[in-house]
Amino acid sequence: MSDGQLADLVTRDVDLSTRTTLALPGRAAFYAEISSPAQLAQVAGSCSWARRFVLGAGSNLVLTGDFDGLLLHMAIGGRQLIGEDDDAWYVRAGAGESWHRLVEWTLAQGWPGLENLALIPGTVGAAPIQNIGAYGLELADRFLSLEACDLLTGKIRRLDRAACRFAYRDSIFRQQGWHLDARMIITRVTLRLPKSWQALTGYGELAAELDRQRIAHPDARQIAAAVIAVRTRKLPDPAVLPNAGSFFHNPVVDALLAEELARAHPQLPRYPQADGRVKLAAGWLIEQSGWKGRNLGRVGMYEKQALVLVNRGGAPGNEVVTLARAVQADVRRRFAVELTPEPVFL
Repeated sequence: MSDGQLADLVTRDVDLSTRTTLALPGRAAFYAEISSPAQLAQVAGSCSWARRFVLGAGSNLVLTGDFDGLLLHMAIGGRQLIGEDDDAWYVRAGAGESWHRLVEWTLAQGWPGLENLALIPGTVGAAPIQNIGAYGLELADRFLSLEACDLLTGKIRRLDRAACRFAYRDSIFRQQGWHLDARMIITRVTLRLPKSWQALTGYGELAAELDRQRIAHPDARQIAAAVIAVRTRKLPDPAVLPNAGSFFHNPVVDALLAEELARAHPQLPRYPQADGRVKLAAGWLIEQSGWKGRNLGRVGMYEKQALVLVNRGGAPGNEVVTLARAVQADVRRRFAVELTPEPVFL
């Protein structure tokens, strides 16, 4: 890429406040919108910025101030059926595609499998990084492979499910810190949607919504509609009330601590895990610690869902950090449980 082409692609001093769903103030010293894997490889080979960061839809990001490096905004689009066999349909999508629109598109084509993940904000490229999940399903359950650009070499690498090392809201991208230093940037994701589809409706809120609608044997689109109804009721629209969705991970604790907490708090929601540990409901812990609907400065925990941190208007990033730490401290004090934020702090 010539210096002229690079200058056309990279913009200086870009406002980021409208590019994140929390609407926090911040500016990027350098900003480039990436619309193709080849363009990404060329930029990587031409740029020498010490700091780089990848931005998708900005739905999982807390800006704590200005960013003095190069921000790469992933806008690689495209979605297609790349094949099918007796067992599954195989769908590939660009990293910049909206995750929810991909879910809607697959269902419209008659390919079920992603319905429980409807209305999750963000892009396709961000989905594998934290192994998004909801209502009894994780991305890993439908994942086949991804392609990522190694910025050290400019080459495209393919990672299958085993190589991604998925865990609860985790992957090799987080384990290696690649989501922070932009060492490996996801460009495309391929999903496997099984033809032997089975409805996953055991999650409490989803089951209750389907029961409310008197749907005993839902199809995939009915499940998606129920998921959307539940999420819409408890999660604010970022365009109306800025937020980053669920702000803390549901903590996973050892069985002994879970048993002690259950004896002291019989209403504590808990979910046994395959490894013997127990997942707890972060929203319940936060609510019981007195933070549901409570503000600190210009930010607060949402009155309809204590797990959601909202920007009431005009808050800077440091107020989000202060509130998050206060919530963590109170939950730690009351339950001896450590909450970990979901968003990346930049």
